[in-house]
Amino acid sequence: MSSADDTGEQLAFIRETVRKARPRTWRGALPAEHLPVARVVVDKGLLHLDQFFDYAVPATMAEEALPGVRVRVRFGARVVASGRREGGELHDGFIVERRADSDYKGPLAPLAQVLSPEQVLTPALLRLCRTVADRYAGSLADVLQLAVPPRHAAAEAEPSPPPLPSPAAPEPGSWSRYPQGPDYLAALTAGHAPRAVWTALPGPTWPEEIARAVAATLAGGRGALVVLPDGKAAARVDAALTALLGPGRHTALTADLGPRERYRHWLSVSRGSVRAVIGTRAAMFAPVRDLGLVVVWSDGDGNHSDPRAPHPHVREVALLRAAEEGAGVLLGGLSVTVEAAQLLRTGWARPLAAERETVRATAPRVRTVTDLDQARDAAAQSARLPGPAWEAAREALTRGPVLVQVPRRGYVPRLACARCREPARCRHCVGPLEARSSGGVLECAWCGQSEAQWHCGECGSFRLRAQVVGARRTAEELGKAFPRVPVWTSGRDSVLPAVSGEPALVISTPGAEPVAEGGYAAALLLDGWALLGRPDLRAGEEALRLWMAAAGLVRPAGEGGTVVVVAEPTARPVQALVRWDPAGHAALELQERAQLHFPPVSRMASVTGAPHAVADLVSLIRLPEGTDVLGPVPAPGGRGEELERALLRVAPGQGAALAAALKAAQIARVALRTPDPVKVRIDPPDIG
Repeated sequence: MSSADDTGEQLAFIRETVRKARPRTWRGALPAEHLPVARVVVDKGLLHLDQFFDYAVPATMAEEALPGVRVRVRFGARVVASGRREGGELHDGFIVERRADSDYKGPLAPLAQVLSPEQVLTPALLRLCRTVADRYAGSLADVLQLAVPPRHAAAEAEPSPPPLPSPAAPEPGSWSRYPQGPDYLAALTAGHAPRAVWTALPGPTWPEEIARAVAATLAGGRGALVVLPDGKAAARVDAALTALLGPGRHTALTADLGPRERYRHWLSVSRGSVRAVIGTRAAMFAPVRDLGLVVVWSDGDGNHSDPRAPHPHVREVALLRAAEEGAGVLLGGLSVTVEAAQLLRTGWARPLAAERETVRATAPRVRTVTDLDQARDAAAQSARLPGPAWEAAREALTRGPVLVQVPRRGYVPRLACARCREPARCRHCVGPLEARSSGGVLECAWCGQSEAQWHCGECGSFRLRAQVVGARRTAEELGKAFPRVPVWTSGRDSVLPAVSGEPALVISTPGAEPVAEGGYAAALLLDGWALLGRPDLRAGEEALRLWMAAAGLVRPAGEGGTVVVVAEPTARPVQALVRWDPAGHAALELQERAQLHFPPVSRMASVTGAPHAVADLVSLIRLPEGTDVLGPVPAPGGRGEELERALLRVAPGQGAALAAALKAAQIARVALRTPDPVKVRIDPPDIG
């Protein structure tokens, strides 16, 4: 036999020996020679499956199956009589690690497919998602669905442009109106991580001020992230950044981009092409490289709380990212939340506010009236306005547009008996009745049943009155009172981004107020009692935030800007609006919360479900020592369903233990095959 034959036999012998020595997968495929095990997080948002699973990496996928890529795996395979595994559903997932071996001693299923070689799940993003899942008693898979957008192959195939060099440090501009403003920008440029609660001055300059903070961070060689409550605010900051830095240095992540464009923008951030991101709620997870600043505008806005499990809040995610990545923080808004006041009280953040003289020079004049102060003028009465509010609107319309904020949309959302003020209820489900059009029949807001022959069950009256009149009805009435003035409406169905500076009436629901060119001449804030009377711990804080957001669009008092708020003048939020002192209001609210042991002084979780299910879950929880159980009581918004809610309250520092206990109890319910679901929410936004 020739030496060549000897060599061939030896090589064949070696290959066969290696083949037998290397672990096989249960399908018989040969694994990769180097790091043959892939640890995968599978896209199954079930708490009892919130762990990593090991899969074999086939040799054919060894080069592409890298940490961070999307893969498809079989999950839930069964063992047949021969000992082989078969079946199992295909699920998407992410590789989080390549390993030399596995803790699982049996044969490993192979990866079914590498969906893309793009490494979208970075180690920093994985750590953040794990931290958020633990804080909110959720699963990592659920958080990853919020953090990583769905793949779009066409967008992934497009190359991202190279990053632009860092810009020059910006001038302070309008930040000079704040005593600490220039120093804050200088600290960002120097690469420091300043943390501030920013009480922004009223007027149109806050988008430019955010843009300058982002520019200062980029000048220091680090990245910036700005999260805003809605697309309208994001568009204003987008325009300000483009005007200051030009195109190509930042990208926007908003829901209206569409799947392809949003993923393309997200990839430009993940690949490092841009280092500044602005966007709405989902942008809180944007993988900005070398993060140096996180900005959250109007952190009390409800849009910052994700309605999908596990319901993370933008502010809390921002604070977690800042602590993990050593970034600066800027919590800004025209108002101040109690959570921001808590950060100031503990010294975690510093205040960033203007002097009182500057506030007085930029804020509008605020007047208070009650809805009992009706004018004798027939036009004012038909417009459903108190006399001073009607006079203010008539005078301001000679100088520019007038904003009218109505705390409800639609026509007449809620009705009551005109004689005894008893709320009008549905005979079928006891839900509230409403009139959705002029002259239309009454309909139930819960079950949709119509009510043509309503009469009051308390006094027998057949006459109705509106508890709160909606935006469309208000626009109709004001149009009659001011027949030669254009009337615009802005609400959930149609939000106006901006209006001209010409005289007009702009009827808007809270949060949908368009920006007026040159500012509004006046603003009327109607039905203040509807906001203050909500059965919620945050009612006063939320009312002040909504009022200040609208009043901040009005011209300064020196230019004739006037705000009329129709509410009880002695109410604390009303007085804070008159003085334009949101920080003082937040400090007093925090003081009361501390006395009552309510968040943010304590940590709280809500448990909502059928009565027996809530009791079952509470009995399974190994509560931290000193936990207070409040309730259970009927759940708000149950709409006729028999739901109860219990609140669990713990002292500061025990929030992580409470979240872990709730998660363990939910897993125990799954193991016991309990049928009725229970909704668990950490830091619920609607504490009644």
